[in-house]
Amino acid sequence: MLTLGLAGGLDPAHDVVLDTPENYTYDGAAVLVRDGVIIAAAEEERLNRIKHSNKFPVSAIRFCLDEAGVRPEEIDRFAYYVDEAAANALLTRLYLRMPDWPLRADARTMFAGALGVHLGCEVEQDKLDFYAHKLTHAAGALAHSGFDDTLVYVVDSAGGVFDAGWTADGALRLEELVAIPPARSMNQLWEKTLPFLGFGLFEEYKAMALAAHGDPARFRPLLEQVCRRLPDGDYAVDLATLDRLAGEVPPRPRHEEPAEVHRDLAAALQEATEEVVLHVLRHYRERTGRSTLCMAGGMIENTAVSGRVLRSGLFDDVFVHPAAYDSGCAVGAGLLAANDAGDRLDRSRVRHVYWGRSLGGDQDIDAELAGWSAFVDVARPERPAEHVAGLLAEGKVLGWVRGRAEFGSHALGNRSILADARRKEARARVNEVTGRNEPYRPLAPSVPVERAADFFVLPGRTGASPFMTFALEVRPEWRAELPAVTHADGTAKLHTVAREDNPGYWELLTAFGARTGVPVLLNTSFNNSTEPTVDSVRDAVVAFLTTGLDGLVVGDRVLSRADPAEADWRALEVSVPPYVKLFRVKGQTERDQGGARHEIRTTYDPPVRRRIGPAAAALLDSLDRPANLGDALDRVDADPTELLAELRGLWAERFLRLAPQGGAA
Repeated sequence: MLTLGLAGGLDPAHDVVLDTPENYTYDGAAVLVRDGVIIAAAEEERLNRIKHSNKFPVSAIRFCLDEAGVRPEEIDRFAYYVDEAAANALLTRLYLRMPDWPLRADARTMFAGALGVHLGCEVEQDKLDFYAHKLTHAAGALAHSGFDDTLVYVVDSAGGVFDAGWTADGALRLEELVAIPPARSMNQLWEKTLPFLGFGLFEEYKAMALAAHGDPARFRPLLEQVCRRLPDGDYAVDLATLDRLAGEVPPRPRHEEPAEVHRDLAAALQEATEEVVLHVLRHYRERTGRSTLCMAGGMIENTAVSGRVLRSGLFDDVFVHPAAYDSGCAVGAGLLAANDAGDRLDRSRVRHVYWGRSLGGDQDIDAELAGWSAFVDVARPERPAEHVAGLLAEGKVLGWVRGRAEFGSHALGNRSILADARRKEARARVNEVTGRNEPYRPLAPSVPVERAADFFVLPGRTGASPFMTFALEVRPEWRAELPAVTHADGTAKLHTVAREDNPGYWELLTAFGARTGVPVLLNTSFNNSTEPTVDSVRDAVVAFLTTGLDGLVVGDRVLSRADPAEADWRALEVSVPPYVKLFRVKGQTERDQGGARHEIRTTYDPPVRRRIGPAAAALLDSLDRPANLGDALDRVDADPTELLAELRGLWAERFLRLAPQGGAA
């Protein structure tokens, strides 16, 4: 049995028909399940290069099919991460916003149509399964936890608590004990509070980081009124009371550092969330007697919440799904469809999530790097782990890519930026070279699993934290020794590495420990501030060339920057990504009246726009397919050196693509 779990929207990357505030289909993904076991999975953002992509996950689908050598016609079930009634209601809201839109269809018809168009074959509607969003979160968490009978808590826009386990014949069992509707969702509280802190969509993690620098006492009385804890694990969220913030907290401009009032509000918000989560769990722990817990849902990406639950001692063991947000729903949907079709799922604890695209074999890697030979120098040291450990010990900040990509938002040693966790300046340096202006944000430590307890407090039966899903205490005697990864509250988002799960990364950590005495590295996702985590060799090279990284490690190859001449730049191929559109805008202000300006805008949500010069606009307008950059420059009446500099800036922000001849990416 082959099932394909899907999350995401229905628009292709170049279109914006269904992109409205009513459409929350972010974090698209595809997961292929064969006989109850995941064999391939990818997030669409890694492949279409749109952060939190809300587009149809066609690239992720194609990867899964190619990886398994499967034709679309061979898929037995296609499973979507929203129940059919909710999907139809969403379409109705879209129709109400767009009354002139000629297309009128139900979700099943549209889903089958989108699959057929993108896969090039007809997909029968009776092959489609729709599942309630919170059930997909819950199913993925249960199936990968390794637990038999357990509580499952989904903390999301629409969540709930489940008594879960397996039937006598091995089928997955989910019994909902309480439904938590959007009106009582902690997500709503965060969405309303984030703008006061200067944060927006997808920036909850920044508020979590800021919270450790504030004092919750200042806003605790207000948050206790907003989040009232009631008997029997119940609670109420009174968002109207939160309106009082307007008179007490000036909204922070994004370009300014958070003031004390913003830090204190973030701390109170974090504290209130943790207290509500624990309040719910205490009740259902006592009611059911379950000694283990699974958690999923977007709010559980908040590692301070999950860490607080683990450290509370309420449960003997706690499992947080490695992709607790909506991409992970594709996992749950695929597994639910397999379960309902009669397959029996693998019930063992998931050991790794290296389910994504591989870098390829040596020939593939060498061929790609050869195209960049004017831009990078490639060395192959005899002992790569020892060599790279030496560079890191010297204070270098390196990109590190190898093997198959991780599934989920966390860098787990295959698509990472690495630095020396002992160096206080390392965190600031990483933020500087990647363009992330988040000095208060903690970066994670990686450590060999057998050494984790030497540096970190592992509560209860916790012996490992392989997915970076908990903020755990750094041992007091090591906090000053590991300043780059120790947060203001003394915790760290721990990542443990087992030799059998990632031998290459484990070997590097061990080599670094042999050299320095401390086998701990700072590990963060390999991307700049404008793009998703890198996926391919080309993604990694482009990220290296457009950031301030000191070097790049690709498998056992160590790359450094070369000194390309202008002729080398002109030899590249230039193209416009499908998610970028060019606009000519007539001036409407008194200053611009009668003139025009040129802009590029993205097709994804939230959109990004940049003003560009007329020469750059003319060049981009001339591109209906990938072209030689030198030829394109020569067609425009402008200083080629100045124009090239502008184009390189747009490349750094991923508004255009530059690559060796043979396919821009």
